[in-house]
Amino acid sequence: MNSSLPIIAIVVFAVTANAQSKKLFSGKDLSGWKQSSGAWKAAGSVPLDPADPRKFKIEPGTGVLVNGDQGKTSNLLTDAAFGDVEAHVEFVVPKGSNSGVYFQSRYEIQVLDSWGVKDLKYGDCGGVYASCSEPKPDFKGRPPSVNASKPPGEWQTFDIVFRAPRFDASGKKTENARFVKVTHNGKVIHENVDAPRPTCAAASLDEKPTGPLMLQGDHGPVAYRNLTVKSVKLD
Repeated sequence: MNSSLPIIAIVVFAVTANAQSKKLFSGKDLSGWKQSSGAWKAAGSVPLDPADPRKFKIEPGTGVLVNGDQGKTSNLLTDAAFGDVEAHVEFVVPKGSNSGVYFQSRYEIQVLDSWGVKDLKYGDCGGVYASCSEPKPDFKGRPPSVNASKPPGEWQTFDIVFRAPRFDASGKKTENARFVKVTHNGKVIHENVDAPRPTCAAASLDEKPTGPLMLQGDHGPVAYRNLTVKSVKLD
């Protein structure tokens, strides 16, 4: 392990301690998100459908962001763009469902029903997803170090420290994007994982200093709540 890592960690948390959290979802409507929001809507709760555990039984109300009655719609992007951030995400999926949280709309932490999975892959819940199209280099992804997943229908948490890619004055990339730390349901599953290029289903394949946060909505039913980010500056 690089002996400088503890110093980096001290800097990260010293900076974020004074940062202001930004709530991404009001609980009531889609303000703060791009208008091409598909079927995403506010709900009161999303218990599993007793008739089909692969679906939600969406209850009216506020506080929960769900991807529509059909459980499949367009991806959702924030109006605001972010660079280095510390993010908190709460999510729930029914049996077998799939989503993802894309930092800068390019680098994905996977959301999946991975309850009970033994042989973890990058496509399991909490994985840093792989690349799957040109240009090179390929990125094979990174599975979570442990399976911290809860059963389908239970709310789960991610706490993520993300460092944006770096560029020189000419716009040439000098450092890859990096997931400094990913914690899933209280268990650390990644530390200092580079994402050398955008992952599959990214909103765009170019790389920039900032970009919107994106929630994947087209792979199955998913709901989110208590979405917050702190814009920070990481060395």
